[in-house]
Amino acid sequence: MATQKPTLGAGALFNISFGFFGIQIGFALQNANMSRLFQTLGASMDDLPALWVAAPLTGLIVQPIIGYLSDNTWNRFGRRRPYFMTGAILAALALFVMPLSPAFGAPLMFAAAMLWVLDASLNISMEPFRAFVGDMLRTDQHSAGYAVQTAFIGAGAVVGSIFPAFLEWIGVANVAPAGELPDTVKWSFWFGAAALLFAVSWTVLTVREYSPEQMAGFASEAPADPVQPIRLLAEKSFASSGFWIALGLGVIAGVSALSLEKEMFLLGGLLIAYGLLSMTAITMARQGREANILSSIIGDFAGMPAVMKRLALVQFFSWSALFIMWINTTPVVTQYVYGSTDPTSTAYNAGANWVNVLFTVYNGVAAVAALALLPLLSRTIGQVWTHSLCLTLGAAGFLMFFVVRDAQALLLAEIGIGIAWASILAMPYAILASNLPQAKLGIYMGLFNVFIVVPQLLVATVMGTAMNLFFPGEPIWTMLFAAACWLIAAVAMVRVKSAL
Repeated sequence: MATQKPTLGAGALFNISFGFFGIQIGFALQNANMSRLFQTLGASMDDLPALWVAAPLTGLIVQPIIGYLSDNTWNRFGRRRPYFMTGAILAALALFVMPLSPAFGAPLMFAAAMLWVLDASLNISMEPFRAFVGDMLRTDQHSAGYAVQTAFIGAGAVVGSIFPAFLEWIGVANVAPAGELPDTVKWSFWFGAAALLFAVSWTVLTVREYSPEQMAGFASEAPADPVQPIRLLAEKSFASSGFWIALGLGVIAGVSALSLEKEMFLLGGLLIAYGLLSMTAITMARQGREANILSSIIGDFAGMPAVMKRLALVQFFSWSALFIMWINTTPVVTQYVYGSTDPTSTAYNAGANWVNVLFTVYNGVAAVAALALLPLLSRTIGQVWTHSLCLTLGAAGFLMFFVVRDAQALLLAEIGIGIAWASILAMPYAILASNLPQAKLGIYMGLFNVFIVVPQLLVATVMGTAMNLFFPGEPIWTMLFAAACWLIAAVAMVRVKSAL
């Protein structure tokens, strides 16, 4: 007879999600400082999207694989915790080495390579944390669990974002010779490495995961059928695979014909790769092969529940805007508010530090909103309308970036962005965790995160082409695109209601 998971108190909720505090410090240092680091090492504005493409590409590859593996890992260290610790150790090493890039040959390429390592490692730790909340909590605690997780995400991002400015305030040098990183950036990355290891270790050591037998006893549904993805694949034709391959070939052909940016080659290659993998998985399914990682990922992707499909569209536009913000806020603020595009100038570095303050504000707002505003709104108007409203407030924040030229006034814009950020981190996951098979929560969360990664890849590949074609040297227009993306996501959220 199935039993319910126990109701967990505030201390347990703290322990379950505290590791995300450290992970988000790593992400915040990456998001707020990588454009600055790349420009310091000689990258131009046109180079930034190609250098940033490492982050979403690693997420696209890593997250579904880690989701599948963590669903099927049971050992004396647990189910999800081995991945938390492995990713944290690798990410800490990357954070430690990143500021040393100028000492290596080809420093720009070395920094880009370290970004790949850092993002892949953070994803190894992060992806299982999403499923971890669903593993450990009963359905009626999912909203509270993801709200606490979001609060830690916001708090970690505040610490990671503000640390360079804090170091400058206490007297650490914020300007360095050409090609060298300021001490504020170096020490921020080293602090982040230590904080990441500490926070993740806390969760690993304080939380005991349920055993397979306990999870089976808690189950209120039939066990997941490992053969179902195979059946779905065996019934598919090769037409969809051929479509993705043809589309990829078309993109690659168009790079030369239409003088598109070189990053488009990557997009075309990914489309072709997915088509070939899909064709391989279908062939294996028709041959009666047993379930494996490829067939499970492709099959579950093809058979996503309706609510997940509709939320995927919301995620696509939500994260398109976020990636636009992370790439372009530093160039926009330094150029339009502080009046400098020279990374060695005092004005540019003052603007770059102000971006850290802005990011601190939106993350701080997110931490407060996750615990104070979102639960109230959810009880009053429901999760769907809460998310739609929050995205609309965020779009208004991006519109302020497009029209405002006062650094202090941009703090107001970050309030709307912070509320939207809190909702993006909590509402979709709370909805999913309560409507997906618990035995496959890891793989579904990994696949759902594909709709975080794909828009980032599109921004990294297509945005540069569009900007150079229509608005060369004017990054301010990216903020208008970001506002439009969040408005589209707010409208798309309304369709989720009918799938619940």
